[in-house]
Amino acid sequence: MGVVDYATMSESMTTGTLGGQGLINWASRAVSLLSQHCEEINALNVFPVPDADTGSNMTHTMESALDEARKLSPEDQADAARVTAALSAGAVRGARGNSGVVLSQVLRGIATAAASGELDGLAIRESLNLALDMVLRAIVDPVDGTVVTVLRATVAAVNAAEDTSLVAQVATAVDAARVALQKTPSQLEVLREAGVVDAGGQGFVLLLEALADEVNGTEWSAAALGTSHAGHGVPAELEVMFYISEADIDQLTEQLSPLGNSLLIARDSETSGQVHIHSRVAGQVIEEAIAHGKLEDLRIEVLPSAEQPPTLHRLILAIAPAGPIAKLYQEAGATVISRTGGDIVSQIVDTVRRAAVDEVILLPNGMLEYGELVNAELASHAIDSAMNILPTARLVSGIAALAVHDPGQPLAADTYAMAEAAGSMRTAVLTRADKSMLTQAGACSKGDILVTSGAELVLVSESIQDATEQIVLRLLQGGGELVTLLLTDAAGAALDVDKLRGSLGSRSGVDIMVYPAEGIDNLVEIGVE
Repeated sequence: MGVVDYATMSESMTTGTLGGQGLINWASRAVSLLSQHCEEINALNVFPVPDADTGSNMTHTMESALDEARKLSPEDQADAARVTAALSAGAVRGARGNSGVVLSQVLRGIATAAASGELDGLAIRESLNLALDMVLRAIVDPVDGTVVTVLRATVAAVNAAEDTSLVAQVATAVDAARVALQKTPSQLEVLREAGVVDAGGQGFVLLLEALADEVNGTEWSAAALGTSHAGHGVPAELEVMFYISEADIDQLTEQLSPLGNSLLIARDSETSGQVHIHSRVAGQVIEEAIAHGKLEDLRIEVLPSAEQPPTLHRLILAIAPAGPIAKLYQEAGATVISRTGGDIVSQIVDTVRRAAVDEVILLPNGMLEYGELVNAELASHAIDSAMNILPTARLVSGIAALAVHDPGQPLAADTYAMAEAAGSMRTAVLTRADKSMLTQAGACSKGDILVTSGAELVLVSESIQDATEQIVLRLLQGGGELVTLLLTDAAGAALDVDKLRGSLGSRSGVDIMVYPAEGIDNLVEIGVE
């Protein structure tokens, strides 16, 4: 910690409490610290799987929390109870991975403790105790040597401290967490073998240090966090994450427990919460969840397995525009190539050559001409890589294919399953007419919304909302349980998803997944499966 400058001492240090604005400042400091050390925390990540994403997950979760708090009015931002409630809601909704779920429960504990007003030292103590209870409730099988151990030691220290002032309680928490973090390698063999401390515990220490910075009004400069690892962990296959509502969470926990490991459920009520599980039977997990409640924000990511060689043997190559949609593909395990004006076939070949893989599955996503597909396949022979090209005509089709990708299956079986998923998705795109004209779907004026499904223009409408509602209903006539929407910024501002859901009538129970996709050629891409 830096030296306290009493001239810049924070309001919390002079009043002994932390108000709404102080909490927002703390969240901002935490995001900054986590972002600054994201890669270092990722490099510590060896448990439960060496997927190098703990720093990224905690940063994303804290960013989601801060974004929610910043949506409050200036008056509400001065209210500690409203700010902590927003931080908690944003974190639960945006929680990623084990570490993100734990972080969301810490914020939920703070929100509960702050319900009656500003946070003082006793409220900080209460919030940490509540957070531990909530984390232990969320984690089905807690393991020693992880962030849970660090949190438990922190709680024990603040409970034993005689000085209950805000500054003293926060300082006690920071000191206890640091000591507990350094002990984690002695408690968990995989950490000891890798020579690292627990990644989630390190992130938790940063959160407390950010809180101390805000309470004291000081700046903090961190040294490198420690040694990275060379790849250890528990075998796992898929990480499944989703938000569920209208469910019996206790019953859901009981049903999901046999289907995988690292099960965490970050509740924001007794009937809703963010679910995270590592499973080899992701399909069964999703089916079980759908049977228990309503799913939103479903994400599936491939996890590395200790049983597999550390080098890639199969590359999933996706053509996608730069921006959020490219990031979405990357998070799902694909290597992304975006058109930059050069020869895209050369880009594909160079990427495959650098990856040094035996097998390639290419997702063109409707962004390659036929001749480019032929040339890419022919060129792959020159570098001894077998390339299979999937019939993904749209970006949403590629997402459907990635959801069923299984690197443990033979190339032919994996390609077949992915092609089947892409082919079974019914798609449509929305564009804006650049002039008045007569179309096969009727007359349109400049600025109207044109809807194309397959190769046919099927609908003309004056608004994005109406066009989306009409085409989604039409696509659902053939059945379907999931609607995926890729939205540009303009479309996102014009589309009311709740109103869309309400327009579906008897089909209103379908899941609707919305992804920001600024940079795509169309206003909206829609997929139904």
